[in-house]
Amino acid sequence: MSRTHTSALFTALVCALWGSIGNSLFAADRPPNFVIIFIDDMGYADIGPFGADADLTPHLNRMAAEGRKFTDFVVSTAVCSASRVALMTGCYHRRVGIDGALNHSANHGLHADEITLGEICKQKNYATAVFGKWHLGHHPKFLPLQHGFDEYFGLPYSNDMWPLQADYIKTSNVPKRKKGYPNLPLIEGNKVVDNDVDSDDQRQLTTQYTDHAVDFIKRHRDEPFLVYLPHSMVHVPLFVSQKFDGKSGRGLFSDVIMEVDWSVGEILKVLEECGIDENTCVIFTADNGPWLNYGDHAGSAKPLREGKGTEWEGGIRVPTVMRWPGTIPAGSVCDELASTIDILPTIAATIGAELPSHPIDGMDIRPLMFGEEDAVSPHEAFYCYYSNGQLQGVRDRRWKLMFPHKYRTLNGRSGGTGGIPVNYEQAETGLELYDLKNDIGEAKNVIDDHPDIVARLENHAEIAREQLGDKLTNREGNQVRPAAELQEGDERLMW
Repeated sequence: MSRTHTSALFTALVCALWGSIGNSLFAADRPPNFVIIFIDDMGYADIGPFGADADLTPHLNRMAAEGRKFTDFVVSTAVCSASRVALMTGCYHRRVGIDGALNHSANHGLHADEITLGEICKQKNYATAVFGKWHLGHHPKFLPLQHGFDEYFGLPYSNDMWPLQADYIKTSNVPKRKKGYPNLPLIEGNKVVDNDVDSDDQRQLTTQYTDHAVDFIKRHRDEPFLVYLPHSMVHVPLFVSQKFDGKSGRGLFSDVIMEVDWSVGEILKVLEECGIDENTCVIFTADNGPWLNYGDHAGSAKPLREGKGTEWEGGIRVPTVMRWPGTIPAGSVCDELASTIDILPTIAATIGAELPSHPIDGMDIRPLMFGEEDAVSPHEAFYCYYSNGQLQGVRDRRWKLMFPHKYRTLNGRSGGTGGIPVNYEQAETGLELYDLKNDIGEAKNVIDDHPDIVARLENHAEIAREQLGDKLTNREGNQVRPAAELQEGDERLMW
């Protein structure tokens, strides 16, 4: 080899080594990045690390192998907007005045006084973005750019909130409420960029959200960033791009799961390519459990009880994986109670940002994330079991007390096929106690065996009723903050 070639090779090796060292030093000198991947209506058993066929989710399997699986991770409630506002504010949804699922007719949304994840990160000069389903109000004053985010691209609410076309579903069993919906808009920033999202457009959403996130990461690789990636899938109606259509060989739902997993893989790949993998915490979780009456177009909550729209574990316990190489222990499992409301205070503590001056409900769960020895849940009690203004239950790390209320169920029947739902039945529960550490499926009511635990959880429930109210007992909460209302003169989203 000539002296010139030897010198060139030596120079290349030095540059490569210095680039590697430089990246490590650079990562140590800057705050960590955060990517939050939020799936719509995903069941507890829908991904490989939680019981699904492993070959459907190789990238999520990798996340679990290189990170930490959370087996008792819950949401504020089992419905879209309420669950999302809890993630975004670190509060029980009842505290911030948003219940249910907002649609095109809603004239209220996220209040400007609430401090969001985006605003927490903005304290430390993070670049921030949302790519996907927002669902906290669709008029401009409620959209992400007014709440701490630099960029936004996505649907303002659920992908089924559209006029179902005759060529998509030909049946009289379609819920009547959808027949009055206007066109579904796609928004970028504060403006509509597609005023009539159709089936072909929906097939591209997972890819488009992912491409936007990847591009954002590349553009902001040299500064700290927060990416919130709330996918529209696996909410019905299910859509998948051509590259995954039929790929699973197990039906459309499995195809969609594969594409969601592909999206995770694209995020992990770009972090590695940008040399920021070890300085980025990736959180994968969901807004609630599966919409079970859609049958083969819905996921599985097994071994949990019931699904979306109920306060049983199948509705509010979601599959969650966190990965942060070198910080979160690889191949580990956390069985302690934690929640989406904990993400905001945990990120705030990690980057040294100030928490809001008003009350929030989330806790710093870094000891759980980082696998500290003997770490336990910081929640003495959890009041997430609110539905339609009713406190339907309260729990601690082990025990869950359910109060008498009505709930929807398939009562052992199968759900629908081909995107056509079957009707739920109504059931009613009494005052019941479950040992969630030994009875994850909530099959055995042990209330007669533990009167002391019932009394203790009843005391916690009284605190919840005093602060947040309870329609079951006709109580008004004294710490409920209102949602924002659209006022005369406010700009309206037009499409």
